[in-house]
Parts: sequence; C-alpha cells; structure tokens
Amino acid sequence: MDTTRSLVYIAFCAAVIAVLAQVMIPLPLVPITGQTLAIGLVVTLLGKKYGTQAVCLYIMLGAIGLPVFTAFSGGLGVLVGPTGGYIIGFIPTAMIIGLYFEKFGYTYVHAVIANIIGMFVTLLFGALWLKLFANLTWSAAFISGVLPFMIAGIVKACIAATVGLTLKRRLQQAKLLQIIQ
Repeated sequence: MDTTRSLVYIAFCAAVIAVLAQVMIPLPLVPITGQTLAIGLVVTLLGKKYGTQAVCLYIMLGAIGLPVFTAFSGGLGVLVGPTGGYIIGFIPTAMIIGLYFEKFGYTYVHAVIANIIGMFVTLLFGALWLKLFANLTWSAAFISGVLPFMIAGIVKACIAATVGLTLKRRLQQAKLLQIIQ
C-alpha cells in the first residue's frame, strides 16, 4: 500500500478512537468507554501493523495534551492516573488482536475471539496499573478494574467484530482497502 493511503487510514482510525472515547458510562473509579470498542474495530479493519500504529498515534496525541482521551482529557497526567494502564494496554491489545487475525484469519468467530482476548489484555493491564499505582490490593483491583467491565467488554468485542468485518469487506469490495490484512 502506498504510504499516503496508509497514513490516511492510520490518522482516520486514530480519530475514530478519539471520538468513541467520548462515549462514556461513568463508574466510581474507571468509566466504561467506547475506547475498547474502537481499538477492536480499528485492528479488525486495519490489521496488526496499521491498527497498532493508529492506536499508538491516538495515545501520542493524548500524551502531548490533545483532548482525545475520555471526557475530552489529554496529557501525561491521564496516562499516570487510574485509567493509564488501560490506555497503555491498548498497544499490546492491538498487537495481540492483530497477531490472532494473522494466525487464524478474518472470520466472524475468529474476530469475536480475537476481540474478546483483546478485551482481557486491556483489562489485565488496567488492573495491574490499579494495583501498582492506585495502591489497591489484587482483589480490589480485580473488583474495581476488571469485573464491572467484563459483560460490556464482551458486548463491545462482538460489536467490533461485526462492524469491523462488515466495513473491511465493503471497503475491500470497493477497492478502497486492497492491501491491508
């Protein structure tokens, strides 16, 4: 794929993550957001390489202070706050989802499995972060950082799989997404 087209896809998908990050259901410590849905959607659509680059671009934009994180927040303070582990975890999440697709292909069942695995990777990073930086016990980190998000995460994984594969197929049929795997 030509460099300009890949850069446009990466930038557009980083913007999609930023927009979906604003979809939020507040909870006491960490809100349920559209970010994880967006991560799964972007990687399902673009694959490991470009999907991970879009995630990294999104995180870099937020880190330099652009208001792309949840509730239009940005800056390094967000990355060292309670949600920082989830955000940092988006990078290995994207890579693992992409690796799964490379190994097993882009079927609906595999897309759901890849996105559920990705959801658990994000939750693992978030809980670990809460344990270390919010000084929670392991059980408190699990109860506040994983448990409330499991059902929503599975639903978002199914949505990311369905929408991501549909968009991918339609864009490929229109010859707008020819080379991305």
